[in-house]
Amino acid sequence: MKKIVILILLFLCSSVRLYSQSREPEFDVLITGGTVYDGTGGAPVKADVGIKGDRIVAIGNLRRKRSRTVIDARGLAVSPGFINMLSWSVTSLIVDGRSQGEIRQGVTTEIFGEGTSMGPLNEEMKRTALAQQGDFKYDIPWTTLAEYLTFLEKRGVSPNVASFIGAGTIRTYVIGLEDKKATPAQLEQMREAVRREMEAGALGIGSSLIYAPDTYATTEELIEMCKVAAKYQGKYISHVRNEGDGLIEAVEELLRISREAGIPAEIYHLKASIEKNWNKMDRVIAMVEAARRAGLKITADMYLYVASSNGLDSRIPGWAHSGGREALYKRLADPVARKQISDEMHARDPMPRTLLVRFRSDALRPLTGKTLEEVAQMRGKDQVETALDLVLEDRSSIQVVSFTMNEENIKKELRQPWVSIGSDASSMAAEGEFLKSSTHPRAYGNFARLLGKYVREEKVISLAEAVRRLSGLPATNLGLDRRGFLKKGYFADVVVFDPATIADKATYENPHQYAVGVKHVFVNGVQVIKDGEHTGAKPGRALWGPGKLK
Repeated sequence: MKKIVILILLFLCSSVRLYSQSREPEFDVLITGGTVYDGTGGAPVKADVGIKGDRIVAIGNLRRKRSRTVIDARGLAVSPGFINMLSWSVTSLIVDGRSQGEIRQGVTTEIFGEGTSMGPLNEEMKRTALAQQGDFKYDIPWTTLAEYLTFLEKRGVSPNVASFIGAGTIRTYVIGLEDKKATPAQLEQMREAVRREMEAGALGIGSSLIYAPDTYATTEELIEMCKVAAKYQGKYISHVRNEGDGLIEAVEELLRISREAGIPAEIYHLKASIEKNWNKMDRVIAMVEAARRAGLKITADMYLYVASSNGLDSRIPGWAHSGGREALYKRLADPVARKQISDEMHARDPMPRTLLVRFRSDALRPLTGKTLEEVAQMRGKDQVETALDLVLEDRSSIQVVSFTMNEENIKKELRQPWVSIGSDASSMAAEGEFLKSSTHPRAYGNFARLLGKYVREEKVISLAEAVRRLSGLPATNLGLDRRGFLKKGYFADVVVFDPATIADKATYENPHQYAVGVKHVFVNGVQVIKDGEHTGAKPGRALWGPGKLK
C-alpha cells in the first residue's frame, strides 16, 4: 500500500511539473497584429513576431501563443531596426549612451568611420584629442578601434555600434599630420595597422578626402590599404575628394580604388554641391550603374536635406592644415601666410549661405544661429576674412550648415536602388550639454524624414523599399551577422512605427526636436522605446566585420 501511495505522489509531482513547463511562455515579447516589412523590399504581410532572448524565434499567426510581454501593433508597421550608415556619435554616446535623437527614429545600429576613427591611437594622438575636447569631456582608456567599441558596449549604449577604420587616422598614426607622401616603410606600417584592426573586427577603410590629413593621401596609398582590407572581406567607403567642380573625377578615383584593390566601395552622402554642378548627378549615377554592370560592387548612402554640415575650417586650403590645428592657427596669425590663404579662398566660388551652429568659445556662442554673412556685416569685413578670423578666435573647426544642394537631386538619388541612408550627424538629446550648441536637423530627423516626407507625402519610393534601404540593404553591404531583416534566428532589432504619423520635427532654426511616430524599439530583444519614450535600457553591442567573424 505504501509503495502505491509513493507511486501516486511521484506521478502527481511529475504531472504538475510537466503542466507547469507546458504553461511557460513561449516568447519574451510577442508583437501582434502589425504589418510586417521584413527588410527585403517585398510586399508586407500581416503577421505576429515572437522574440525570445535576443532573437526572433517565430513570425506568423502566433496569437494563441503565450508571451511575457505583448505589444499590440494593429495599424502599425513592424520592421527591422534601422542602420545609420554614417554616424558621428563617437563622443556623444560616451556622454549619453541613450542615443535619444536616433533611437526615437528607429535607428538600432550606428556605423562610424568617415575618415577618422577612434583607433588606432598613439600617445600623441591621445594628447591632441584630449586637448581639443569641447563641451564633451571624457577619458581615452582605449588604444585600438576594437577596444573603443568594446568600451562603448561595456559602458552601456542603447544602439549597436560598428566602425570602419579612418584612413586619416591610420595616416596620422604612422606619418603624423604633415602633408607628405608615405615612404615605402611607412606604407608597410599602415598596411600592418589596417591588418590588425581588420582582424579585430573593423568593417573596412573609410576616407574623407576633402579634409586634412586624408586629402594628403594619394590614390595609390588608398589602394594599398584597401588591398589589405579586402583580404578580410572589408569595404571601402569614402567622402570623395571633390563634391563640386571635380565630382566626376572624384567618383572615377573611387571606382579605380574599388577595381584595383578588389574591394566593394560606397560613396558617402551622395551629392553634387553648388548649383552649377547639380546637373552632374545624372553622370555620376550613370557611372555607378556602368560600374555595377561591369561587376564592381558600388553603392552609396545619403541624407535627405539640401544643406550639408562640416567645419568652417574645411574651406581653408588643404596645404594650410599641414601639421595640424596649431600649425593652421600659426599660419592664420602670420600676415604673409594669411594673405596666401585669403587670396586662394577669394579666387573660388562665392561662399554659399552658411549658418554658424557650434563654437568652442563661450565668447563666440552668441553668434550661434547667425549666418556667416550676418556676422561679416556686423564686423565690417567680407565673408572670407570673417571666416578666417572666427576659426583663429575659436581655435576650433566651428561647425556650420551650408546650403549647397537641391531637392530634385535628393529625389533622383533616393530612387536609386543601391542607395542607403546615413545621417552624417551625432545622435543627440534635447537636454543638458547638447543644448549649448545648435546642430543640423538631420541629427534628429533624417530617418523619420524619409518615411514621412519622401514616402508618405511625396511617394518618391514605397514604404517597403524605404525599409529595405534602412535595414536589409546596409546590413548586406556591410556583411553584418544576422542583422537587417525580420527572419527567424536573426537578432531582435525591431521597430514598430505608425506610417501615418511618422515625421521629422527638427528645423534649421530649432533642430533640437525629436521625431514622432515611432512607438516601440527593441535592440537585441530588449525594449528601448516604449510608447514613444525611452526606457533607459542600453542593450547595444559592438558589431564586428567578417574579418573577426570568419
